[in-house]
Amino acid sequence: MRALCWEGVGKLAVRDVPEPRIRAQGDIIVKVRASSVCGSDLHLINGYLPAMREGDILGHEFMGEVVETGPGVQRLKVGDRVVVGSVVACGSCWYCRTEQYSLCDNSNPQPVIPEKLWGHSPAGILGYSHAAGGYSGSHAEYIRVPFGDVGAFTVPDGVPDDSVVFASDAMPTGWMAADFCGLKGGEVVAVWGAGGVGQMAARAAQLLGAERVIVIDRLPERLGTAADRLGVETVNYAETDVLEALREMTAGRGPDACIEAVGMEAHDVGPTYAYDKAKQSARLTTDRPTSVRQAIMACRKGGTVSIVGVYGGLVDKFPLGAAMNKALVLRMGQMHAQRYIPMLLDRLAAGEIDPGYLATHPMSLEEGARGYEMFEKKEEGCLRTVLHPKRS
Repeated sequence: MRALCWEGVGKLAVRDVPEPRIRAQGDIIVKVRASSVCGSDLHLINGYLPAMREGDILGHEFMGEVVETGPGVQRLKVGDRVVVGSVVACGSCWYCRTEQYSLCDNSNPQPVIPEKLWGHSPAGILGYSHAAGGYSGSHAEYIRVPFGDVGAFTVPDGVPDDSVVFASDAMPTGWMAADFCGLKGGEVVAVWGAGGVGQMAARAAQLLGAERVIVIDRLPERLGTAADRLGVETVNYAETDVLEALREMTAGRGPDACIEAVGMEAHDVGPTYAYDKAKQSARLTTDRPTSVRQAIMACRKGGTVSIVGVYGGLVDKFPLGAAMNKALVLRMGQMHAQRYIPMLLDRLAAGEIDPGYLATHPMSLEEGARGYEMFEKKEEGCLRTVLHPKRS
């Protein structure tokens, strides 16, 4: 079969690779119909997350059709159209039983690297390096999904592939970001990042009761899309001081909750960004925490900062004093896909959320390297490239 593989830092290529096979009783094989690029994939491609190997298949946000099931699979059958959570979870450990699926004890078969990095190993993630289990990803014609009954969900009739694909990752990540904010109704929520996750976080905040949502980015086309599609307010950080703008928009109080949906390669303007980028390029630090710093500084006293952008290691100039003295609640993590996907599929079917507009650039698998280049460089208003292995 054909698959989009990592060939070294900054390099991708489509290769012929062996088709996946059932390895365990709970496995399923999915024929991929749509596989979206994701901003966190860029961290792998650019060498900022560890343990990538030449030939690793990328991709973790996808949907498709079940073509084979292991003998232990009970809930799914061949022919089912499914969306699969990117986080692998066993469904039976203490973390899974308490719906903290991204912390699963049993789904990362290569836990040594994350244990050294972070003290414990979280769950495995499909297509996300050998630090996350070494699973092959979804930018391929077929993919093996472990614990299929736990992580794959049948898709309601009438929901298009290029909408439901985002129920794999962008939607549950965005929803968890808003859920972490503990919204009661009437709040002001600021969201850093107008990409797929940021826009889904903004929509989730609206549905969970926020009175106002403010989205922060630098790309006019993304801000315009968020304003038009979601009715949010926007701030362009390349044109105005974010902290001053948010103070003015909230009568000096600051947002009740701040969501960071950018991650370790955050962009900014000014000397602090140049400092961050230079240190990261020299591998003197691993992550650029620009958006996290701003979120902590902007948030009102006693508010919540929710971090769902991916970070892998160490950051510099973290404003711990501001977080402590303002009594902020900090919540963060990889999304608990299996907790949120069933509910999100119901909302998709009911028309409460329609993420299909994120799929601005559908492409064939063979165009995958170009698709990532467009996505990373934000060319042609690209919000998300969605790869279709059988697209002509």
